[in-house]
Amino acid sequence: MYFTHFGLSRAPFSITPDPAFFYGGNTRGDMLAALLYAVTQGEGIVKVTGEVGSGKTMLCRMLERRLPGHVDVLWLVNPNLAPAEVPYAIAAELGLDASGRRGDQVLRQLNDELIARHAAGRQVVLLVEEAQAMPLESLEAVRLLTNLETTRHKLLQIVLFGQPELDEHLALPRMRQLAERITHSFFVPALPPAQVGEFLAFRLRAAGHPDGGLFTDAATRRVARASRGIIRRINILADKALLAAYADDANLVQDRHVRLAEQECGFTYAHIRRHGAIARLRPWLPAALAALALALWLAWLAWPVLSARLSAASSPEAVAQAPDIGHGRDRHG
Repeated sequence: MYFTHFGLSRAPFSITPDPAFFYGGNTRGDMLAALLYAVTQGEGIVKVTGEVGSGKTMLCRMLERRLPGHVDVLWLVNPNLAPAEVPYAIAAELGLDASGRRGDQVLRQLNDELIARHAAGRQVVLLVEEAQAMPLESLEAVRLLTNLETTRHKLLQIVLFGQPELDEHLALPRMRQLAERITHSFFVPALPPAQVGEFLAFRLRAAGHPDGGLFTDAATRRVARASRGIIRRINILADKALLAAYADDANLVQDRHVRLAEQECGFTYAHIRRHGAIARLRPWLPAALAALALALWLAWLAWPVLSARLSAASSPEAVAQAPDIGHGRDRHG
């Protein structure tokens, strides 16, 4: 809608991971180079983690794009696979017909195919997305695939992509064997505020703008603050801000345009500010609820004793034995 108005040839802030928009700043270029090295060495399991929207999928697509021609790339994109389904999914990726075969037969079929490819000078890498969402037993089934090897080489190289919860799963004692197979770990960081302007300009230039200078400094600072450096959030905010500027018939994206974009995004700084009290209390809610539950439980336990004491204190005998405080005051007053 706004392409002609801003001199663009394509959408600059699409959230689809297009390799043409890969931003190599903030260690991402170095991380990609390290990933390429780790995969081509063919040893162990490689792990890549990052927050939602931090750019893991883009990094994954760039890895596939940059791998040498002799590397065959397989994908495991369904995190809901049961353990027994994992070998069948890999067989399908390899183009094998595993229908009607038992699990052990499929594993032999995989082994034979991978050996044949290795003998032909091919290397096979499996990219596992959303690994944090896989059942632990399915992750273990993926780990068992690393047992397919010759005396000198792994027949299948595995790269796990996942959110930080993946690290929590790998820290469990039952996942120790998988954790110990990981030879390289990478974390995709959020962009620091100082690099958000460079990122915006890069994407705009990649979309056809001559210099990428469409966002004012104030607008850039607001994008950085509202997005907290998460790539997907930056793209969503920037796209909505461009639409707001277009509707305003403005040549540059101003602070007010980003502010309008913020109002449509629940993850933004403005939303958090409006609900600041709730946001500040939210981390304490579990502890507060636990303390309340404990207090109610203790009160329930103490109630029979307290009730008995109150009943005894209000009985006629207790009232008769109580000192006449009021009369004493009158006598000594």
